[in-house]
Amino acid sequence: MHTAIMVKTYPAEINMDRDQLVKCIDACFDCAQACTACADSCLSEQMVTDLRKCIRTNLDCADVCEATTHVLSRHTGYDANISRAVLEACVQACKSCADECENHAAMKHCQVCAEACRGCEQACRQTLAGMAA
Repeated sequence: MHTAIMVKTYPAEINMDRDQLVKCIDACFDCAQACTACADSCLSEQMVTDLRKCIRTNLDCADVCEATTHVLSRHTGYDANISRAVLEACVQACKSCADECENHAAMKHCQVCAEACRGCEQACRQTLAGMAA
C-alpha cells in the first residue's frame, strides 16, 4: 500500500503522529474490505435470512471505514472536529459490527471480520487519543 509513502511525503505539517495516522488509515482500509467480503459471504450462506442484521452491519461498517480513510487522507484545511467525529463514528461502527459478527463466529468469515473490526476500532481509539485537543 502507498499510505505510508503518501503520508510521509505530505509537504506541510500534520496535526497528528504520522505513523499512527498510517496505521489507522490502513486498518480502516483493511476493515472495509473484510466487511464487504463478509457481507458477500453471508449472502452465500444457506440461512441468509438469519444474517440480515449481520449483512447490514457489515455494509454500514465498510461505508464508515471508507469515509474515515478519505477524511484522514486529506490534510489541507484540516478540521480536528470533523476528524474526531468521523473517528468516533468509525469506533462505534466497528464495535457494532464486531459484536454482531461474534454472534456468528462459527462462520469463519464472520470470525475474520470481527478480528478486522476490533483492530480498526483499536486503531481509531489510539488515533483519537493522540489528537491535539
